[in-house]
Amino acid sequence: MRLEYTGLSDLNGSLVALEGVSGVAFDELAELTLYDGSRRYGRVILIEGDRAVLQVFEGTRGISLENTRTHFTGKPMDIALSREMLGRVFDGAGRPIDGLGELYPDERRNINGSAINPVSRQYPRSCIYTGISAIDGCSTLIQGQKLPIFSGAGMAHNELAAQMVRQARVDGEGEFAIVFAAMGVKNDVADFFRRNFEEAGALPRVAMFLNLASDPIIERILTPRCALTAAEYLAFTHGYHVLVVMTDMTSYCEAVREFSSSKGEIPSRKGFPAYLYSDLASLYERAGMIAGRKGSVTQVPILTMPNDDITHPIPDLTGYITEGQIVLDRNMDQSGVYPPINILSSLSRLMKDGIGKGFTRDDHPALSNQLFASYSKVQDARSLASVIGEDELSPLDKLYLKFGRAFEQYFVRQGQQEDRILEQTLELGWALLSILPRGELDRVSDQELDQHYREGAFETLTTEEHGQ
Repeated sequence: MRLEYTGLSDLNGSLVALEGVSGVAFDELAELTLYDGSRRYGRVILIEGDRAVLQVFEGTRGISLENTRTHFTGKPMDIALSREMLGRVFDGAGRPIDGLGELYPDERRNINGSAINPVSRQYPRSCIYTGISAIDGCSTLIQGQKLPIFSGAGMAHNELAAQMVRQARVDGEGEFAIVFAAMGVKNDVADFFRRNFEEAGALPRVAMFLNLASDPIIERILTPRCALTAAEYLAFTHGYHVLVVMTDMTSYCEAVREFSSSKGEIPSRKGFPAYLYSDLASLYERAGMIAGRKGSVTQVPILTMPNDDITHPIPDLTGYITEGQIVLDRNMDQSGVYPPINILSSLSRLMKDGIGKGFTRDDHPALSNQLFASYSKVQDARSLASVIGEDELSPLDKLYLKFGRAFEQYFVRQGQQEDRILEQTLELGWALLSILPRGELDRVSDQELDQHYREGAFETLTTEEHGQ
């Protein structure tokens, strides 16, 4: 028997309320039938006695208080899942929008997922190669990791996200797939991603979830959950190594703030709800590997820091939950360096356990440490030069300035279509270290220096480049 409730008691923004309901559960999916026969869907977000408050996914415009009929489905919101999701484009609620028809599902799952038992978690070890030297060399992405990108408004994070999707790959067993989720993006940005993936031939291994800025905010809240449910299905049911790229988490958090405000909840820092930390954790902690399962879910959430403030609640809380961050630098971006990755502010906490002998190359950990240490001394030399002038610097400090310019020009700077294998990245790093005297390289062993350090290697590199 189908039970329907006729009429609504209240309507506020994307929320509607019903009186006299019974047997309704929190987060239950509801179907609303309007007077013209069209249907909308919502979920129960509040129950007070016989009063239920629903959040309508498509918005409440055109809904009548008198003749709207509501049917509770008795289950939470779920999403259709199949391997055929790869190569398809969906809206934020998981409905196909690419004109290829409905998805025939192998199964349906609750979009909220199920928590991974900590005892069953497998420690991440293997790398995901992005083909980007600043990431692969100095902040390596590990399978099962969550490594956010902190950017700012107007910076090249969209281009970086697209390049990572095009170039990302893994070594070893298992197929590789990408789930891409865009939240609150403009039409031109959504078209950029779709066109970019199609032209690069990467779309067949990508499942895209697009939520536009003009779409309802509730759909923005659903988007990452739908994307992560698809990723978990591909990873833990079919053994894929899945990279989940989510942009922009700031739009998601602002949607959560707006939704919280519409419910009348007391705000916390910057107007965000006090539960923002646990809300973000419920998304980020869905990354990982499960013992006995072949697949993995790796997350790269991208967020734009308001006013480039890394202490803002969104990057601040994200940093507590995730295992490191990649920070984009405004000054480097304005000087034309792409990708404008700030090496000194970026780190990957799981990198040390997924590189080196048996994983990448024996010299990778020491080389990464040496590049980081040498580049940090460049900042000291630049600070000194700003006070006394570059001409007054010691010969060693001048060499560090030369190393810094070359490091940014040849190692960090990279073309958007340039895909560097790890060998290229590591050899480039050793060539740059040849600018400095051997005695200054105290983070690498004598054996590694004997094997890789060659005086004049950088000059040879630049000569060959200019000769071409």
